[in-house]
Amino acid sequence: MSETDDAAIEGGCNCGAVRYRIEGAPLAVAACHCTSCRRQSGAAYSVNIVAKARHVAIEGPLGAYEDNDTASGKPVIREFCARCGSPIRSVITAQPAIVAIKAGTADNAGDFAPGLHVWTASKLPWVEIPAGLPSFPRDPA
Repeated sequence: MSETDDAAIEGGCNCGAVRYRIEGAPLAVAACHCTSCRRQSGAAYSVNIVAKARHVAIEGPLGAYEDNDTASGKPVIREFCARCGSPIRSVITAQPAIVAIKAGTADNAGDFAPGLHVWTASKLPWVEIPAGLPSFPRDPA
């Protein structure tokens, strides 16, 4: 990737084969509680940096899984490092102008606390959403 600046977010996979750069500020940082995101992340929910697709550049070998278990009926393309399997990006084909980058893969992951929670209708019963954060049973309208 090119040299960094304060407005860019950079990150990558566990083995270093995949690197990305997001230009500018994210649209949102969202915790998704849908079953597919939980399974892909291996956690109670997935924290995602939501960005304009045109602002994201990725280098390195990506594999992909076409997830057809979606509310819209349109697939979500779940991309991961083809070498180590780290989840990197979800391409929401129902909204092709935006993508979700897995926040835990950012070099400065600690800077990306969720600002909202989505698909809370599917959240695990022991997950507590902090008071004051917006939450939506499905995707926000």
